[in-house]
Amino acid sequence: METTAVRTRLVEVVVPVHNEQRALRAGVTRLQTYLTGNFPYGFRITIADNASTDNTWQLATELARELPHVRAVRLDEKGRGRALRRVWSRSEADVVSYMDVDLSTDLDAFLPLVAPLLSGHSDLAIGTRLARASRVERGPKREFISRSYNLLLRLGMGAGFSDAQCGFKAVRTEIAQALLPGVEDEQWFFDTELLLLAERHGLRIHEVPVDWVDDPDSRVDIVRTALDDLRGLARVGRRTLAGAARIPVPARVSRAELPKGMARQLPRFAIVGVISTLAYLLLYSLLRQVVPPLAANAVALLVTAVANTAANRRFTFGVRGPGGAMRHQFEGLIAFLVGLVLTSGSLSLLPAGVSHGVELVAVIVANAAATLVRFLLLRVWVFNPKRKAVVNPNRKATR
Repeated sequence: METTAVRTRLVEVVVPVHNEQRALRAGVTRLQTYLTGNFPYGFRITIADNASTDNTWQLATELARELPHVRAVRLDEKGRGRALRRVWSRSEADVVSYMDVDLSTDLDAFLPLVAPLLSGHSDLAIGTRLARASRVERGPKREFISRSYNLLLRLGMGAGFSDAQCGFKAVRTEIAQALLPGVEDEQWFFDTELLLLAERHGLRIHEVPVDWVDDPDSRVDIVRTALDDLRGLARVGRRTLAGAARIPVPARVSRAELPKGMARQLPRFAIVGVISTLAYLLLYSLLRQVVPPLAANAVALLVTAVANTAANRRFTFGVRGPGGAMRHQFEGLIAFLVGLVLTSGSLSLLPAGVSHGVELVAVIVANAAATLVRFLLLRVWVFNPKRKAVVNPNRKATR
C-alpha cells in the first residue's frame, strides 16, 4: 500500500505584489505546482497585495479560492517592506520567506535556501547573484548598480553578505519577529536594513548561489530605489554610531577581537598602505585629466581612505565580525581629513604650471606623512583594544 509522507514543518512563502495583474496568476500557479511536486515540507503561499490599483487584488482572491495552499492579504498602503512586515510578524510557520512574483530566481534554489534554517544551522538565508557559481542574465546597467551598491555595503558598513537586493530570502520566524521592531524601512531598503541588523547581532546568514534571469518588464524605478537605498544607509549609519537598539535575539553576538603586537601589525599596515597608495595615484591621475588638482586629490583620497580603513580593520588589526564597522569608518575619516590637509597643502604650495610628475611627487611625500598619522590614529584610537566594548550589554533594549 502506498503511503503519503506527512509534512510536519511549515514554510510560508510571501509574494509581495503591487499592480502585478499581468504576472500574478502565472507566477503563483507555477510556484504552487513546483512546491507541491518538489518541496518536502509543508508550505503556504501568501499573496501580499500592497495597495494595488488594478485587478491584482481580485486575481489574488480568485487564486486563494482555487489553490489549496494559497491565501491573500490586502494592505491599504504601498511598500514591499510593509507587506513583508505584516505577514511575517503574524506568521506561525517555522520559516518565513519571500520571492518576487516574476520568479526570476530558479525555484530549484528554494530548498537549499530554507533547509539550513529548518535544521537550525543558520538564522537567515539569501539568494546571491554575485557568487562565482551563480548564473545571471541581466543588462549591464543593473549589473553595475547592483555590484556598486553591494561593494558600498561591504566597504562602508562592514557587511559580510554579498547580495542585499536579490528578491529571494528566508528567515527563521522567531528571528524575523525579533528583528522586525528594529527595522524602520517599509520599502525596498527593508531587506538591506534587516540583514545589517541581523549581522550586527551576530546572526548567521546563509548564502545560496542562484540562477537568475532579469524580468524585462520590471516596474522598479532603479534611480529612485538607489537614492532611497543611499538615504537608508545614511540613516542606519547614524543609528549605528549612536549605539542604536539592541534586539532580543539569541546570544550568539559576534564580537570584535583585537590582536596585540606591533610586529604583526606594521608589515600588514605597510602592505595595505602600498596598495592604497598605488590605487590613489592611479585614481588621481585619471581624475586629473578632467578636474583640477585639489578636486582630484579629494575624491581619490576619500575613495581609497574608505577602502584602506576596511582593509586595515580586517587584515592589520584582525577585527572579526560586523560590530563597530560603521564607527570605525567614521573615525577613519579623521585620518582622511589629516591626509587631505597635508596633500592639499602640498599641492597649493606648488607654483602654477608644474608638470604632472611634480604633482605626484608632492602628494607622495605628503601621503607618507599622512600614513604615519593614520597608523597612530588607527592603533591608539580607532582600533584600541580598550574600546572593544562597542555596545553596553547592560543597556536596556530600545525601539
